Amino acid sequence: MPIFEYRWKKCGYVTSFLEKSNSQQPHICEKCSSQDTKRIFSTFASRSSSSPSSSSTCPTGTCSLS
Repeated sequence: MPIFEYRWKKCGYVTSFLEKSNSQQPHICEKCSSQDTKRIFSTFASRSSSSPSSSSTCPTGTCSLS
């Protein structure tokens, strides 16, 4: 199941939920008790089994991502 992020329109609070992509379950804000949400685009990271581990170094020695 994917993780979706929601922003409440009333207070601006953002939180995430692990749910099915076609879920219609309403969410209640823990800050303002509103159900008026907007699903927002969230970032994610993925890692394949062929990618180097975080403890390894870049082959060139000058990794722009570190």
